[in-house]
Amino acid sequence: MRYTISPLACLALAVTTVIAGSAPEIDDEYQKVTCGSSIKLTHEKTGFKLHSHQIPYGTGSGQQSITAVPGKDDTNSLWLVMAQLGNTCERGETIPCGSTVRLKHINTKKFLHSHHHHSPMSGGLEVSAYEGQDDGDNWVVECTNKKDEFWTREAVVKMRHLGTGMYLSSSARHVYGNPIPGHQEVAAHRGEYQQAEQTWSAQEGVYFAENVKEEL
Repeated sequence: MRYTISPLACLALAVTTVIAGSAPEIDDEYQKVTCGSSIKLTHEKTGFKLHSHQIPYGTGSGQQSITAVPGKDDTNSLWLVMAQLGNTCERGETIPCGSTVRLKHINTKKFLHSHHHHSPMSGGLEVSAYEGQDDGDNWVVECTNKKDEFWTREAVVKMRHLGTGMYLSSSARHVYGNPIPGHQEVAAHRGEYQQAEQTWSAQEGVYFAENVKEEL
């Protein structure tokens, strides 16, 4: 499943984009995170955004690095929501809690990925941006509010890596120097490890309205 967002589409969907620094006002049909949307995942504890760039790790896999950054306007923090490997989902399709998804980096076209290499700072598992496609790209969306039925914007979720069972994490205790000063490490950790560092929410982005199936 591949989607491209044209400038015209972005203009048409501008009403759904949360402006940095303002309180989100979200129309009902845009409340849910949907397939084909381009989102920014915000780390709840620090407010940093899940981010990637064309800078490889100097250790581990040597793949493109994943970090978390404070800036809200960087397009390198946009991720396309896709179905898990081998599946498809329609643009605007809602995502039930517990679903497996992939996140594709908009600017470099690589997938959020994890594997058994160690992360460079915290000793967890490395999280990278991978140009291929395999099971290491699959992430399970776990909604922390048990009353939630679907992945919803601004709602707190955890992202569990399907292959390793580890959770997407970041921490202000692990901050890089040059060539990416101020970026926080993003790694994957066990569920019992620093749970407050494992929560995220979908905030700014370009969202497609929820598909509503008409009853016959």
